[in-house]
Amino acid sequence: MQKIDSTVRAKILSEALPYMQLYNEEYIVVKYGGHAMVNSNLAEKFAQNIVMLQHAGMYPIVVHGGGPQIGETLKEQGVESKFHNGLRITDAETIKVVEKVLYEIINRDIVSSIKKFGGKSVSLSGNKDSIIRAKKLTNAQETDSNIEKIMDLGFVGEPESISPDIIIETCNTGQIPVITPLGISHDNITYNINADTAAGAIASALNAKRLLMLTDIVGVLDDNKNLINELKISEAKRLMSTGTINGGMIPKIETCIEAIKNGVEKSVILDGRVENAIILELFTEDGIGTLIKN
Repeated sequence: MQKIDSTVRAKILSEALPYMQLYNEEYIVVKYGGHAMVNSNLAEKFAQNIVMLQHAGMYPIVVHGGGPQIGETLKEQGVESKFHNGLRITDAETIKVVEKVLYEIINRDIVSSIKKFGGKSVSLSGNKDSIIRAKKLTNAQETDSNIEKIMDLGFVGEPESISPDIIIETCNTGQIPVITPLGISHDNITYNINADTAAGAIASALNAKRLLMLTDIVGVLDDNKNLINELKISEAKRLMSTGTINGGMIPKIETCIEAIKNGVEKSVILDGRVENAIILELFTEDGIGTLIKN
């Protein structure tokens, strides 16, 4: 392994200082999922990075997904996973599995990892802690006769409102909130919510300095497959209209744009497969992802 000269190390650390000052006592919301969550080495690096943010004076908030783990658990129980437009169709039995896997397994594992590296952390659930007030999500589907019909996704919801008080209180007591993307309706029904959407809504409610969306790709690519380091909202919309931004990246970009419109300063699409991705993005001049700004 190549050794880094002590002078180079000192230079790297000194360059991080202005960024630490920039983010001091600011909310940094991180959507955690994908490869970074299922790879044990990356999961440890993620926990270390989150603890470092806290020690650097920030208020990190983790909103996690868990699609692969939910799918594996359902498979073990002989239940076939069905999707529509990337959303898991969730019946009454499935929502019980979703809630158990997200809160009792994944959430607690993340909290445990953060504590392992010296951070103070607490499990929060969007439904049980009344953070996410949700409503049922309806999804349109085009039929053979070009007539749209409403697709019933079951217990899949979207945020109607966010109550950030418990998140703020948790941060003020020196703890890192780790939040499951579940919501509760006015009639006490639990809904499964897309983790990207939940993270964007929570970041907006906190007027977060940054929303970091960890993904399994390097960021937004141009037509030549090169990383775009920075995008204005108007440019992002243009790239979606021309097809340069397509597929699963579209809802992520839309979430980032919506968050910025609702109080988040900047959003970043970030490659979670890179070790120390969060630190490299926040504490270096160029970052490593695609930053979206107004």
